[in-house]
Amino acid sequence: MASSRSEVADPLAGFTVGVTAARRAEELITLLERRGAAVVHAPAIRIVPLVDDVELRRVTTHLIEQPPDLVVVTTGIGFRGWIEAAHGWDVSDELSAALESTRILARGPKARGAVRQAGLCEEWSPESESSVEVLERLLSEGVDQLRIAVQLHGAASEWEPDTDICDALTRAGAYVVKVPVYRWEPPEDSRRVDALIAALISADVDAVSFTSAPAVAAMLERAKALGALECLINALRNHVAVFCVGPVTATPLTRLGIDARYPQRYRLGALARLITDELPCLARKYSAGGHDISVRSASVEVDGELKVLPPAAMALLRRLLVAPGLVVSREELLAELPGGGDDTHAVETAMARLRSALAAPRVVQTVVKRGYRLALDPAAT
Repeated sequence: MASSRSEVADPLAGFTVGVTAARRAEELITLLERRGAAVVHAPAIRIVPLVDDVELRRVTTHLIEQPPDLVVVTTGIGFRGWIEAAHGWDVSDELSAALESTRILARGPKARGAVRQAGLCEEWSPESESSVEVLERLLSEGVDQLRIAVQLHGAASEWEPDTDICDALTRAGAYVVKVPVYRWEPPEDSRRVDALIAALISADVDAVSFTSAPAVAAMLERAKALGALECLINALRNHVAVFCVGPVTATPLTRLGIDARYPQRYRLGALARLITDELPCLARKYSAGGHDISVRSASVEVDGELKVLPPAAMALLRRLLVAPGLVVSREELLAELPGGGDDTHAVETAMARLRSALAAPRVVQTVVKRGYRLALDPAAT
């Protein structure tokens, strides 16, 4: 089955992108679908309502009664949520007064904007949105005996060590008050995340996007619980493109040796544009049987025309692409077919459908008594 030329004009036509966002997911999904992508949405986390957070209320009361010397604001959404929660508890004026009496460092433009929206003023903010840069500045100034309130990103984990800055400040002599302005928890129903993890491992998805480091951590934790962590990391390193909204979100992935791309401007629109610009360039490209082919998760572009392949045909093509140009036996190909079986005739049937769907029969060559191979052109080998 082939799409029309007008559909191919959509830059992400034929690509499948996983979206893990819990907040503003519809905005990102719309941007991707407008560009032709198929989207698999699997929120990796959910946010506990701040007004119900007993620990945040306790810490807020403590800071109102004993304002700190310095406050580190790490995220715009978190700081705005804190102020809104204080409104719900009828202590917003008291919290604002306490924060007005202290120095405020904001980690990047979004955090800075939230501080100013609350009628407060930051003393300093790096453009990089880097907690490391904030920490380096504080340590260079000296923090011994200072009371420092640090707004946390979310739930810390082995993948996203949210307490790194807190531990470093404590070692330098500061008294640190951790402000858990929002708390991330796993989704109540993990089936969508489980399905996305399986799709990433099996290459049924071309790319996955993350808009928060806690979402990255949550997916890694879930994969670990499923016994699939090593397979997921291998997939993200090798055959799935990974896109993040910014460097903070990418940090847990880069620590694992995963190439996580992010835009210069840390916004959803910029993230969608980055995916649009880079994902087509990352697709595997071959010259075979006199045709130029570009492979996606469930489709193939042949000489610029998109072909959507049935599952059995796609399974065969994927196996041939494990070692392009080498012969793969009918028995090996049979093992890849959905449902399996013990009759290699099923391979011949699926191969005929593959050639028909590609409308380029010479792309796959039959090697008599041995099997099939991707017929790479001499110049491509």
